[in-house]
Amino acid sequence: MSRQGRPPKLTPEHRQILQAMVSEMPTATLGELQRELKRRTGVEVHVQTIHKALRMLGIERARASGAVRVVRTDPDVRRYGYTEAHRRLEPEQTYPSCLTDAEWALVEDLFDHTGERGTPPKYARRLMVDACCYVVRTGCAWRMLPKEFGPWQNVYRTFRRWSEQGKFEHMHERLRALWRQREARAVEPTAAVLDAQSTRGSPQGGERGFDAGKKVKGRKRHLVVDTLGLLLAVSVTAASVQDRDGAHPVVAAALSKHPSIQTLFVDGAYAGSCAQTVSQCHGIRVDVVRHPGNRKPGRWHDASQADLFTIEANAQGFVVLAKRWVIERTHAWSERARRLVMHHDRLSAVSEAWVWLTEARMLLRRVRA
Repeated sequence: MSRQGRPPKLTPEHRQILQAMVSEMPTATLGELQRELKRRTGVEVHVQTIHKALRMLGIERARASGAVRVVRTDPDVRRYGYTEAHRRLEPEQTYPSCLTDAEWALVEDLFDHTGERGTPPKYARRLMVDACCYVVRTGCAWRMLPKEFGPWQNVYRTFRRWSEQGKFEHMHERLRALWRQREARAVEPTAAVLDAQSTRGSPQGGERGFDAGKKVKGRKRHLVVDTLGLLLAVSVTAASVQDRDGAHPVVAAALSKHPSIQTLFVDGAYAGSCAQTVSQCHGIRVDVVRHPGNRKPGRWHDASQADLFTIEANAQGFVVLAKRWVIERTHAWSERARRLVMHHDRLSAVSEAWVWLTEARMLLRRVRA
């Protein structure tokens, strides 16, 4: 009488799903494949079982032997930069950073509450918004604000009051919804991207730290954006705070405003326990997108593949990482504002308000373009 062993947990259908998962996530670790398999099929197996099944399918992990090889495709690529359209100055604009009549009409009700009780404001609310946009774009000190905007003390107090009330965040949320509708997207996003950027701090003081990885002494901006690169949440901490430690507050803030988010794309700095904890605490899928030239985790591949680590790049040598490049572009958008190149404010909340204003001003110009 022959004895049959325990039936395998992974059926042929499960192996096909596992093979498709490896094709979709070639840089995923065994733990990430384990969690994704449980999410898709409900079957929970040990990582060694998954490794054994992959070897039976002829799929093994290989490490890149060197740097990413760049394949230049189109030498006549379009170059982007400032043109005369960016330098145009409408008659109602004192400076290029000021709002036009069409732009002010979109956000006037957020700042100008005409008819309310109390003493009418001595200076127009539109002038105060123009002054704030001037400061964030040029990076000038409050005391060096041009006389056209009125006393700098009045502008500063108005900015602090609006930042505490979340005016700039509300302004951005309205414009973000308008732009997503223009791009034929749903107003509420279902996917988001998380990343952090370390920037220098000034001698002004405040919370600061040293980022040993980037060799930067200052603060760190943690951003969550949608797949269009539009801001969903921001958190400013000391640069010494690790990316994985600063992920939970900013992700919680993004999900509190946008509970429709189902997938979060992150880089390798959030891999491991951070990605697993965020996924379990918030009930979303965390997809780790690793650089193809990273030789530490390697890539899953079939033995029949010949040219394994060739990466197609554009004429400048830029390698596109799926869903990850959009937040790098958002960092570049923010640094066009000179106030954000270095932190000049003691309070982190003020630094966050500058980010909301910068992104809102950019969207305001884009919506009316």
